[in-house]
Amino acid sequence: MSDDFWILLAMLIYFVVVLTIGFVYVRRSNSSTSEYYLGGRKVGPWLTALSAEASDMSGWLLMGLPGIAYFTGASEAVWTGIGIVLGTYLNWKLVAKRLRIYSKVANDSITLPGFFSNRFHDKKNVLSTCAAVIIMFFFCIYVGSCFVTCGRLFATLFGFDYQTMMILGAIVVFLYTMVGGYLSVVATDFVQGMLMFFALLVVLVGSITWAGGVENTAAFLQSIPGYLSLTQTAVPLVDASNNQILIDGMPQFGEPTDFGFITIITTVAWGLGYFGMPQVLVRFMGIRSAGEVKKSRIIAVFWCAFSLTAAILIGFAGRALIPGEFLTEAAAENVFIVLSRMIFPAFICGVVVSGIFAASMSSSSSYLLIAGSSVAENIYRGVFKKDATDNQVLIVSRFTLLAVFMFGVFIALDQNSSIFQIVSYAWAGFGASFGPLMLCALYWRRTTKQGALAGMISGCLGVLLWHTLVRPLGGVFDVYELLPAFLLSLFVIYIVSKHTPEPEKDVLAEFDHYMDEEKD
Repeated sequence: MSDDFWILLAMLIYFVVVLTIGFVYVRRSNSSTSEYYLGGRKVGPWLTALSAEASDMSGWLLMGLPGIAYFTGASEAVWTGIGIVLGTYLNWKLVAKRLRIYSKVANDSITLPGFFSNRFHDKKNVLSTCAAVIIMFFFCIYVGSCFVTCGRLFATLFGFDYQTMMILGAIVVFLYTMVGGYLSVVATDFVQGMLMFFALLVVLVGSITWAGGVENTAAFLQSIPGYLSLTQTAVPLVDASNNQILIDGMPQFGEPTDFGFITIITTVAWGLGYFGMPQVLVRFMGIRSAGEVKKSRIIAVFWCAFSLTAAILIGFAGRALIPGEFLTEAAAENVFIVLSRMIFPAFICGVVVSGIFAASMSSSSSYLLIAGSSVAENIYRGVFKKDATDNQVLIVSRFTLLAVFMFGVFIALDQNSSIFQIVSYAWAGFGASFGPLMLCALYWRRTTKQGALAGMISGCLGVLLWHTLVRPLGGVFDVYELLPAFLLSLFVIYIVSKHTPEPEKDVLAEFDHYMDEEKD
């Protein structure tokens, strides 16, 4: 039998396992909206940690990050990784326990938009509606990046039509998310997190071994100007079609460009995004108890640090092993897939590359579920039909899943899209819209409803305007949009809160009650 058969068999077994998990949780997940959206707040520390990290990383971890490391070297990939590890630790340290407690105190909030409205006693649900709209917009972009991953995986492995395979992969994700709800997503995320860890480990060891060991790999990479530097970026020489120039099969590089202090700071600023990531924050709300957060934090930070390091090193090993294989940055995002097929027997390759689909599934399922819950719970029941039953809310949620699914497919139709760039844009949107507000909501008693709304809107608009109008100017303005938009949102929350009346007494009393519980 052909290699393709064994690879497909391994992946099919994986799909069956994932779908089975989804169906196992059907009855429990549909018993109430709390069960469907948050698992009844009964998820243990291991599932919480790996689910948060697997849903966060997406196909970006196994394709986008190795691709950028392969194409331009260490600087951007390493500093991004450092920022993400720092952000992961600080988010678990500063936000996780407090959000678990406060979301329960604040009228038992089961969605992130709902928490914002309940925290500030926003009876008109303006905050939750605004948050739900932002979630819908940026998650459509995020879901599109995951579907790009699905399409490229099958197109690269088997030569299948990209768009056909992208749509089929998207349908699988949609079905098991719609059927199983939060518990199925968390349980499959745990399995997928373990698979991603295994895939990164074996591909890293295998590729370095094939490249002749660490010393030979490092010696080759050192011959590329600026490739291993943390203060310079390697510059591939390209032709008129933007394909890297090859001479005798070897890629050509020009003089490296500086990766200066300002660029480093803005790259590390990726870590700020964590404070506003709905797919991670909702895991904090669903953990079994605040006392188990510390254990989850240790697991999550270790998984994150190892996975990012391995992904970057795989990109390096790929450049040493197959230096002229990928001629564009978008094509370089296939390095993990090509290395897996080169190194392993067909069935093992199928297991390993299932890690890519695992990453894509875990993330896109979370995005779909959160988008559905935000619209159904916070717009439909929160604004239009306050007496809606749980069954009606679940129906609206599933129609929302369908809408996001279709929009994500539309975004993913272009197979030349860069996964890294798509994710960075949506990441900035969430980080600036919700991150400053989350920190102020948990730590600053004086934050007002008006300040919260102004900060959320200014963060979102800051990302859109900086990315579209300011950053293209280049020079000192070539700053990752997350950083200026995050700082703008913090500033606006502070100024508006200071110049609007102090929160009502019941809001302050609830904050004090939450603080007392946090100290216990």
